[in-house]
Amino acid sequence: MAKMGSILVRQRGTDVLPGKNVGMGKDHTLFALKDGEVSLKRTRKMHFDNKVVLKKVMHVLPVA
Repeated sequence: MAKMGSILVRQRGTDVLPGKNVGMGKDHTLFALKDGEVSLKRTRKMHFDNKVVLKKVMHVLPVA
């Protein structure tokens, strides 16, 4: 359970990408924009040299 404004991940570089209801600071820190459950998924992204890479994406899903 994450509260709005709480830090989810501190990282150097973008190992984990921000998803729904997740913001990223200028030092690549991920933080919650809304209260809810934290979910970590993998998605396929196209790299700059046309390689397909798996990246982790963090979401905060609101609780009803």
